[in-house]
Amino acid sequence: MYQNQQQGAGFGAQQNVNNQQTMPNIQQNAGGQQQSNSRGNRAVVPEAKGALNQMKYEIASELGINLKQGYNGDLPSRQAGYIGGYMVKRLVEQAERSMSGK
Repeated sequence: MYQNQQQGAGFGAQQNVNNQQTMPNIQQNAGGQQQSNSRGNRAVVPEAKGALNQMKYEIASELGINLKQGYNGDLPSRQAGYIGGYMVKRLVEQAERSMSGK
């Protein structure tokens, strides 16, 4: 019985180490304030917002999904996922083309 308790304690200690690895990477700036490296839902290139929005509506149209201007909270997550997945696919294709020089 002592052996089982010891193994259980070891597992819990290992679990705590694993949980620490999933914490967001936080750094301190010169003023001593903490900053997170995760960007959340902010746009990396805000100037591209209009083009991405247009792409979203084009892809939704191609897939036959009725996407309205404004609120689309009633859209099933499967359909929203299709749109987002195709956006990523198209963006990767564009990046590969620009990297290859074509």
